[in-house]
Amino acid sequence: MKNYSTRVLLVEDEDVARKTLSFYLNTIFDEVVVACDGEEASSIFKTNFNDNKQFDLVLTDLKMPNKDGISMIDDIRNLVPNQRFIIVSAHKNEDDLLKLINLRVLGYFVKPLNIDNMMEMLKKAKEEVLADNAVSSEENDLLVLNKIYTYNKVNDKLYNEENIVKLSKKELDILKVLIEKIGEVVPVEKFKEIVWDDINTNDSAFRTVMKRLKDKVKDDDFIISHKGYGYIIEKPLVKK
Repeated sequence: MKNYSTRVLLVEDEDVARKTLSFYLNTIFDEVVVACDGEEASSIFKTNFNDNKQFDLVLTDLKMPNKDGISMIDDIRNLVPNQRFIIVSAHKNEDDLLKLINLRVLGYFVKPLNIDNMMEMLKKAKEEVLADNAVSSEENDLLVLNKIYTYNKVNDKLYNEENIVKLSKKELDILKVLIEKIGEVVPVEKFKEIVWDDINTNDSAFRTVMKRLKDKVKDDDFIISHKGYGYIIEKPLVKK
């Protein structure tokens, strides 16, 4: 799995608290973005969301100028319903706690902060982020072709249940073309162009390799032939 870079949005209007929290967050997470109030944080979060960037954690105060923490959390949850939050506030307000019950709040700390407790919570939050990302990455890497066959896009391996299907280079190259153009009928000429790098390759050479490939997936063949035109692996593929 590729290294995952963790990102945190810190929202705090008090200058000293903001600098202190930023320091400790930077010792645990890879990137910390700072906002001085809820309005700025909502804007930053939306801009990142529109740029397909996510924050793994939002650590925020509740009582802030321009827009309070609860309103900001509502803004963020409209974009990312399962966003993680940790609350840091000068006091525990029962009304605020009731509003937060149904949110994905990992912790609630009251100022002045107990640094040891906070650091323990932040480390656990990072562990959760990394664990979730590992599962997500694995899901994105593995395509379930049918009840028997799966294909791993990272190592370019085809599996019959738990067993690797041994493919020649040409067989694998044909399969990769079909995977890349999933849901499309791929003309025979396209296989010749990509796999053989020669549009004039003899039809029998292509048919021989394709037959060998289909023979190897005969337990539950997922490669569909459109006679006179080409071949397809049909959508939808299910993520495992």
